[in-house]
Order: sequence, then C-alpha cells, then structure tokens
Amino acid sequence: MSKTTKEFFFAAEEKWEQVDPKIQRQIHGTDDKIMLVKVKFEEGGVGQLHQHYHSQVTYVASGEFEMTIGDEVKTIRAGDSYYIPPNVIHGCTCTKPGILIDVFSPLREDFLA
Repeated sequence: MSKTTKEFFFAAEEKWEQVDPKIQRQIHGTDDKIMLVKVKFEEGGVGQLHQHYHSQVTYVASGEFEMTIGDEVKTIRAGDSYYIPPNVIHGCTCTKPGILIDVFSPLREDFLA
C-alpha cells in the first residue's frame, strides 16, 4: 500500500501534532521510501532516548540541542546536522527553542497511525 502524499506543502496550512507537552511535529511529505518531518521544541523539551530501524538525517533549522547518538553527546545549533544509522540509540534535550528537520528512510509508519 502506497503512502505517497501530495507534492506541495505550505507550513501555514499543515497541522501540528502535539507529541509531548513541549514538542510538536508536522509531516511535510512521504512515500514508502522517505519521509520529511518538521519538529518544533520548546526549551526543556526532551526527545527520549530511543532507536528504530530507519536511517535518519536531521538538519537543525533553529535553536540549540544536546544531542546523544550512541555514546556521544554534542551540542548542536542552527545550521548543524547529524546522521543516525539504523538501530542506534539517540535522543536530545532542547536548550534553546528550535526546530529540527528530520528525514527518515523508509517512512515512519508509526507517525501516520
């Protein structure tokens, strides 16, 4: 079953999903192979440590985060990015309000449920 979405996304028209009291996400496009997700964090928002079988690349659009990937912890800021291989434990804490742009391959079906 194909999960292909429309071709154009306008931020003002897309709904935000509240996934945590300090975290919201907007899905901006997907098909069976790839998904782009915009994630908005308030200061103190925590992306709990977790792992998944998807490859993930993330661009820091704004803000500042303490990012954990495996055994490493780094401070990341606007303009930075990171890659998470499949099944590697990762998570973050937002230290200054910001937005992360996540790309997953394949799509995160759990985000569409």
